[in-house]
Amino acid sequence: MEALKSESMSRVAVDYVEGILQPKPTCDTWDQIWSFQARPDDLLISSYPKAGTTWIQEIVDLIQNGGDVKQSQRAPTHERFPFIEWTIPSRGLSGLKQANAMTSPRMLKTHLPFHLLPPSFLEKNCKMIYVARNPKDSMVSYYHFHRMNRNLPAPGSWEEYFESFQAGKVCWGSWYDHVKGWWQAKDQHRILYLFYEDMKENPKHEIQKLAEFIGKSLDDKLLDIILYHTSFSIMKQNPMANYTSVANEHMNQSISPFIRKGFQCFLLVIILKELSNISYSLRSFLSIQKKNRIDNEGFWEKNNLRNHR
Repeated sequence: MEALKSESMSRVAVDYVEGILQPKPTCDTWDQIWSFQARPDDLLISSYPKAGTTWIQEIVDLIQNGGDVKQSQRAPTHERFPFIEWTIPSRGLSGLKQANAMTSPRMLKTHLPFHLLPPSFLEKNCKMIYVARNPKDSMVSYYHFHRMNRNLPAPGSWEEYFESFQAGKVCWGSWYDHVKGWWQAKDQHRILYLFYEDMKENPKHEIQKLAEFIGKSLDDKLLDIILYHTSFSIMKQNPMANYTSVANEHMNQSISPFIRKGFQCFLLVIILKELSNISYSLRSFLSIQKKNRIDNEGFWEKNNLRNHR
C-alpha cells in the first residue's frame, strides 16, 4: 500500500535545456549552473544515470582518505559529492550551494552530457572521471530508479519507458549521445574514461587506475580495504551509500532499492529489442566476458572502446 501511494504522488515537472530533458528546478537555475566556478583541484565524477556513479564515488572517497572507512562514512554520498545540477526546492537542497560552501579540494558529481558541462571545468583543467555502462542494464536500472524517485518524472509502464529511453526523451537525454560525447572529449581534456563492465571483471585493476589518475598510490593492504568496503554486499548495507537517509516521500525504497542488483541482468527481465537504432548481439551478451557490444554505426565495437586502456 505504501508503494502504491508513493507511485501515485505528484512528481517533479520537466523541461528542456538545449534539447536535453531536465527536472524543472534544474532548468529554472540553469544560468547559475552554467556559470558555476570550478577550482583547479576539483575532481568531477560524471556518468549517464545509473552507470555505477555511487560505486565510483565511494571508491574515490576511500582512495582520497587513505582507506579510512570511518572518514568515508562521515556523511551520505550526496553530501560528500555535491550533485552540481541537482536542486530540490522543497527540501532546500541545491548542489550548487553545497559545492560553493565546500573547502578545497572538492569532489563533485554530474550527469550532464559533455556539451552542457559548465565551461569552468575545462578552463581550470580539472580532472574528470567518466564511467560508462552498457545501455541495456543502464535502462533497466534507470527505469526502476524513476519508479522510486519522486524527484524524477513517473516512468509509466515498461513499454512506455522503453519508447522514451529509445527516443532519448528521459532526463539527461540520449544514452548514446552521452557516452559518445564524453568519449570524444577524453583525449582533449583530463578525463579518465572507465567502463562499469571492466569494474565488475577486474575491480583491483580499475581501482589502481583510479588511484594513479588521482595521484595516489595504493599498497595491497589498502587496495583490499577499498575493494571490500566498495563491494556490492557491503555498499548495499552502508547507510552512507545506499540513500536510506533520504525520506521515503522522496525516494521510496519499498518500491525499488537504490542499490538493486549490481550485475548485468537485462536478459533476465526483457527480450532484446532495437534501441535507438542500436542493435545488440545476443552472442556477446551470453559470452563469459559479457563484453556487451553496441553496433550503432560501430560505435562501441568498431572504435573498440573497452580495449582503449
